[in-house]
Amino acid sequence: MTTKTSTSAIGAAVERLTAAAATDTPCAAVRDLIGTTDIGAAYAVQQLLTDRRLAAGATVAGRKIGLTSPAVQQQLGVDQPDFGVLFADMDVTGLPEVPSGRLLQPKAEAEIAFVLGADLIDGDLDDTQIRAAVARAAAALEIVDSRIADWDITITDTVADNGSSGLYVLGESWLTLDEFEPREVFMRLFSGEELVSEGTGAACLGDPLQALAWLARTARDYGQPLRAGQVILSGALGPMVPTPPGTTVRAELSTLGTVTATFSKGTHS
Repeated sequence: MTTKTSTSAIGAAVERLTAAAATDTPCAAVRDLIGTTDIGAAYAVQQLLTDRRLAAGATVAGRKIGLTSPAVQQQLGVDQPDFGVLFADMDVTGLPEVPSGRLLQPKAEAEIAFVLGADLIDGDLDDTQIRAAVARAAAALEIVDSRIADWDITITDTVADNGSSGLYVLGESWLTLDEFEPREVFMRLFSGEELVSEGTGAACLGDPLQALAWLARTARDYGQPLRAGQVILSGALGPMVPTPPGTTVRAELSTLGTVTATFSKGTHS
């Protein structure tokens, strides 16, 4: 990981994002500290924030991939995806409602979740190796969130803020790659009964497995390779939608089935 940004600037960005999370108050973007082009600095901020979570007792459950849509990449002036860390307490699949009080500015997007059956550390990490490493897959709702006010983000802001990660919900139906092709999945996302987003697996870097391959190589380059048992949220299949308290969203993914989330009416005090 290389960066031209000073250690003090990286530290200041860490403190700003930490304070926003601790006080439930969105903060100013951190690009005034780390710039808009130093991706290494942004991942350095993310890693320091991750280290703090781990020191406080959190455990890593996997990763999420973001910026898989060419349109969003163009909007933020980047030519590659990004990633964030999924912690075990982000998985709210088993809860009756998504706890809105844990979120600041949530939005939902429908994705394919992979669970790895093998480490992705050695080898070429080519298509054959990536496919073989996937144990199973399910429909998922990623609940993205931003500690940065009004989602006023550039690529470095979102990377530093753990890829704008929030929470996630996994579907109940799990399939192997022998049973479906991720790139052929068709997704429809409803808010209440209104269709608010739709797309296909091909909208995710051409194939969600290609997104996983990018992540495997990038995570290894950053010294944090993907491990067996980890959950990978592979990237949105269509535009994300706001999910204020009281919202119910439902994603229908062909072959993989349905995943639903209802957001509690409670908010921050």
